[in-house]
Amino acid sequence: MQRVGIVSFKALASTAGVSQRQIWRLRQGEIEQMRVETILKLAQVLQVPINVLVITFSNLDLALPQTEDKNIDTLKQEYQRLQTQLEQQRQTLFQEFQLSSLQVLESCLLQLPTFAVKAQENPDLSATKLLPLMRPLQQLLHQWGIEQIAPVGSTLPYNPQLHQLLKGNAQPGDVVTVRYTGYIQGEKLLYRAKVSLEE
Repeated sequence: MQRVGIVSFKALASTAGVSQRQIWRLRQGEIEQMRVETILKLAQVLQVPINVLVITFSNLDLALPQTEDKNIDTLKQEYQRLQTQLEQQRQTLFQEFQLSSLQVLESCLLQLPTFAVKAQENPDLSATKLLPLMRPLQQLLHQWGIEQIAPVGSTLPYNPQLHQLLKGNAQPGDVVTVRYTGYIQGEKLLYRAKVSLEE
C-alpha cells in the first residue's frame, strides 16, 4: 500500500471499489473465499501479479511459478526425447535403405573389382562380359522409378528441356544423336541426355 501511495485500508477499499469487509477478509488470509472480480481489482490497484497476491494472502500452498517451471521442464524433456527418437528412426531408415540398395547391387559390387583386375591383366578382354553386371543397376533404377530419357545411339528431335548439346547449336526439332543417356524420375528431370547434331 505504501508503495502505491495508499495510506489506509479504508482508502484501499475506496480506490479498488470494494467493501471494507473484503479488505478485512484479505488481511485474515481468507482470499480463497473472495470473488475473483474483487481479487482482480485489488491486484490492479496494488500493482502486483494476481498469483503473488493469492500466495501472499492465502493459507494454501499454490506455488504457481514452480508448477509452471516443472511443466516447462517436463515439456523440454519430452521434446528432447522425441528429437532423439526421430534421429534414431532416421538413421535406422537410412541404414535399411543402404542395405536394400546393396542387396540389389551385390553381384555388381562383388564381380566388378575382379573384372577390373582381369581387364588390366588382359587388355584384349571383351567388354561384353561386363554387360551382365549392368542388370542389378538397371533393376535398382527401375525400383526407384528412374527411366532413361533415350538409349545411347538413338536419334530423335532436339528438345532443350531434356537434351544438352555437346557442341554446336541446334533448334528445337533438329535431329540429334544421344551420346550419353539422361534420366527422369516421374515428372522430375535428374540428368539431361547429352546429344550431338546428326552429321
